[in-house]
This record gives sequence, structure tokens and C-alpha cells, in this order.
Amino acid sequence: LMLKDVNVYLIDEPSSYLDVRERLRVAKAIRSLASENTYVVVVEHDLAVLDYISDLVHILYGEPGVYGIVSLPRGVRTGINAYIQGFLKEENIRIRDKPIEFHARPTPTEWTPEQKMMEWSDLEVNLGGFKLKVEGGEIHKGEVIGILGPNGIGKTTFVRILAGKLKPDSGYVATTGEVRLSYKPQFIAKVDYQGTLRQLLEEANVDIYSSFVQTELLHPLRLKPLLDRQVSELSGGELQRAIIAVALGREADIYLLDEPMAYLDVEQRYAVARVIKRLTQERHVATFVVEHDIVAQDFLATSLMVFTGKPGVEGYAYAPMGLRKGMNKFLKELGITFRRDLETGRPRINKEGSWLDRYQKEVLKEYYYIPTKEEPEELESSNI
Repeated sequence: LMLKDVNVYLIDEPSSYLDVRERLRVAKAIRSLASENTYVVVVEHDLAVLDYISDLVHILYGEPGVYGIVSLPRGVRTGINAYIQGFLKEENIRIRDKPIEFHARPTPTEWTPEQKMMEWSDLEVNLGGFKLKVEGGEIHKGEVIGILGPNGIGKTTFVRILAGKLKPDSGYVATTGEVRLSYKPQFIAKVDYQGTLRQLLEEANVDIYSSFVQTELLHPLRLKPLLDRQVSELSGGELQRAIIAVALGREADIYLLDEPMAYLDVEQRYAVARVIKRLTQERHVATFVVEHDIVAQDFLATSLMVFTGKPGVEGYAYAPMGLRKGMNKFLKELGITFRRDLETGRPRINKEGSWLDRYQKEVLKEYYYIPTKEEPEELESSNI
């Protein structure tokens, strides 16, 4: 597509199936297409990628499957912030009941021994020509561990070990007493199930009539109209949403979620992220989340595990660390810097080589930057 000599490029969801490094590489390539005589129109659900690519944004809102409205154009920062806050000032329209609230200033969390739910020793596993090493760690009640790293580096392998689906060659995984696990795998093939979605949810012990399931899962994931459809007839995206409802709707002590945002639009992503965050904190459970949407990870994670290595050959996983430390390690691996938007607290990618990008790398040594309200506006405006 990008090799074609045209005046207008129309690109629909370019970051699908890509890890963070690949998303940024594609974003830079798309950004380079724009010129005085060339226009680029991009549909994208990853807000960090959309922010990096765009000069102007239109927000689409309405009732899915019924009608849609395209907003007036806005500058990229103003437009995404309006979407985050759920209110379009110029149109005087509220598109969401609640704003999406990011960590204004993530703080380290101290855990007590009584809160520990699972621990693992140093792990090693060999799968054909691939070798994975994992540093020992633990997860606690109320903790969401986000897992970041390239494709093919062992993230899914690690989650399968925790879920008891794969045995490591060395090391152990232990839980504090008996715990119930809820596992959402990375890939959802066609489910060999003869029955409706309603029956599938009920057999998975999901109380579809509870207010929590109705308001936090079925409604935002648009599953209510699908309840009496045969599971075998659901499309890939519909099936993904259904399996998320199964994984999050049943009661468990530890949730293992492998790429829960895949196939979801931006509104559904943050609906799922809110559920994960609320479920973990209010029910005092623990959650692992593998996800490439770095803004979504920033929104929901309290700790991070960073995976590095050579995709398809070897992987190395660091023990869980605080959000700020983990983001700094991960972003340094990518060679990019993030800053906080002063208005919404959302992370934004600095343009490569910009004043703030160089300042963070060379002076602050900080890749995951959290500015204070007192700092001058030019720190933000230099990257708009």
C-alpha cells in the first residue's frame, strides 16, 4: 500500500496483530507519507499510535449498528482529550457517562505476605528451538501485572505455565491455598460448542442476570443481541468478546488474560480495562494481562513484567516491578519516550528527536515522564 504513488492513502486499523515495536515502526512509516500534496486517513483504536500519526482527528459516535455521527475536526491533542473526557464541547454532546481516568502519578505499592496469592521460582522452558527464562516473582490480592514485550518472546508461554497448561523444564509455580483460575487464551479458534451464547455463559457459571455482568460486560461489549445466537455462528470478533465475558464474568481468585483487547474497538478496550481494574481492586483478586496497547496497560496495570530477547529464539522475563520502573525499562528497550498529558494524565509518545524526547533521554534519563502541573506549557506544546 505505502509503495503506491497516490495522493490519498486510506488505512484501516494498521496496528492490528502488531506488537508495540512494530506498531511504532508502522506509525513512523505512515507519518512519513504525509506531504504538501499527499493526504493520509487512518482508522485506529490504539490511542498512542493515533496520537503519534495524526495532525487532526474526527471522533465517531452514535449507536453501533444503527447510526454514526462524525464530529468536527480537532487538533490531535484536543480531539483525543475530548474523547477521553467523553464530552464534545463544540457539539455539546456527551458521548460517554464517565471519563477515562489515568494514573496521574503512579506510586509504588507495598505488599504484605498475607496478600500473596501466587509465587513462581526462576523458570526455564525449552520448546523446540525456543528457550525462555523467567525471573522468580509473586502476585498479590488487588494487583494487576501487565506483561509487555515483542511477539514471539514467550509471554503466552509464561501465562500457560501459570495456568497449568504447560510444565516448565525447571522451577515451580505455587499458590497460597486453593485458588480458582480464569484463563483467556491468546487465540480463539472456532469453539466446538453446540448451543447459544446464553447457554455457554450459564454453563461457565456466569450470572448473566447480575447487575455487574449486565452493565460491565454484556452492554459495553454489545453481547445482549447475541445471547440467543448459536456460538458456532459467531464471527471472530463476536467470539472474542464472548470469551472475554466468560473469563471475566465467572468468579475466580486469579485471572490470566492473554491479549484481551484484540479485535475490540477503542470504547470496548477501555470498558474491558475498567472491568479488569475494578474487579481486581474491589474483589481483592489478582490479574495478569498480556497486552500490546501500551496506553491500556498504563490505565489498568499496577505492576509490569518486561520480556526481552530474540523473538522465536530466546526470551527473558524480568520479575514484576512498579509501573514507572517497568515502563522506563520497556521504553528504553524501544528507544522512545513518553510524557503525561497535563490535562488528562494519558501517556503520549514524544516525536522522535523532538526537544522533549532529547531532554528526557539526555538530561532526565527518564523514558516515562510524569510532569508536574507547575511545569511550563512549552514542555507540552513542543510536541503537540
